[in-house]
Amino acid sequence: MILKVRDKSIEIGKKTLIMGILNITPDSFSDGGDYLDVEKAIQHAKDMVRDGADIIDVGGMSTRPGHEEISVEEEINRVIPVIRRLTKEVDALISIDTYRWEVAEKALELGVHIVNDVWGLQYDEGQMAKLISKYDCLVVVMHNKDDKEYEKDIILSMREFFNKSFSLIDNNNISHERVFIDPGIGFGKGFDENIEVLKRLDELKDIAPILLGTSRKRFIGTLLNGVPPKERCEGTIATSILGIEKGVEIVRVHDVLENKKALLVADKLVRDKK
Repeated sequence: MILKVRDKSIEIGKKTLIMGILNITPDSFSDGGDYLDVEKAIQHAKDMVRDGADIIDVGGMSTRPGHEEISVEEEINRVIPVIRRLTKEVDALISIDTYRWEVAEKALELGVHIVNDVWGLQYDEGQMAKLISKYDCLVVVMHNKDDKEYEKDIILSMREFFNKSFSLIDNNNISHERVFIDPGIGFGKGFDENIEVLKRLDELKDIAPILLGTSRKRFIGTLLNGVPPKERCEGTIATSILGIEKGVEIVRVHDVLENKKALLVADKLVRDKK
């Protein structure tokens, strides 16, 4: 399926797409402070596209556990100078990683193609959904939760969350073809919950195409005996390959080249039916 969005198009299903992470933050758990300088951020984005990224996901506020809340104005000031350049200089889809509609609006005005919302359009009272509808962009709806307690089956709980997101989507006449879901690994989930969701990803693929974001996350560090975030590439690749086997269409990663090499092999084994 080919989706046209603004000045670009994206094909779903032919290969696993790669979303490269570009954090314009001082405190992200893995690469905080690395790309606060606009020139460094632009160069890193270009490097990721060269290495195989189909999408560049720009974030201006860390959403890691215990992150510092910043003002909307500060978030805008971090991401907009970078996005203004990226939409002109990079041949890839550009995504804005934010749950604040005011930030998304500024990014969409500059030509951004995707809104990646870690609160599944449920943070505000439908404002983000209205914005998605107005600009007819793509949207990633992530599962999230304020705590890690689940009184019922976790997949059932996640499906109920996504039902609420899709009510907003339907109420704003957003085409389901323009929606991706993200299981939210590391968000509102402990170690055991993360593992269970990864094992059961295929139970969610009937909702919408899945984007999987596990890159360098804590549960991988735990499984690798406490290695720091930048040494979790191989563990991330293992989850990316598992995701492909279970129907994932997009992986969101820091280490683009290494994941690209692994996905080329995995796609041949999983997607190529010849």
